[in-house]
Amino acid sequence: MARIAGVDIPRNKRVVIALTYIYGIGNKTSEQVLTEAGISFDTRVKDLTEEEINKIRSIVDGVKVEGDLRKEIRLNIKRLMDIRSYRGLRHKMGLPVRGQKSKTNARTRKGPKKTVAGKKK
Repeated sequence: MARIAGVDIPRNKRVVIALTYIYGIGNKTSEQVLTEAGISFDTRVKDLTEEEINKIRSIVDGVKVEGDLRKEIRLNIKRLMDIRSYRGLRHKMGLPVRGQKSKTNARTRKGPKKTVAGKKK
């Protein structure tokens, strides 16, 4: 397995897909990295030479990925909570942040239903 940015990427997948296993790299960024490195998208990870892997590593080092990116996102959310913005309060309460209705849906954020007794008419 090739190890890039502290992540073991799968050997039998195409490079363009395997790079997306790194947190912070999606399809678009993966394609940009491979274009800059001059590597074909259809190449399998097991067929890469050590030199090509080093090229990819050096390019990915310039992109914010994995731990640094997670830390930045966590700090951004903490900042919103500290300044008591609406979005920060929604994060704190565990409710949807981006304006979705939460009366009937939002079960992913709210968790399983909590039945309230005495709600008959």
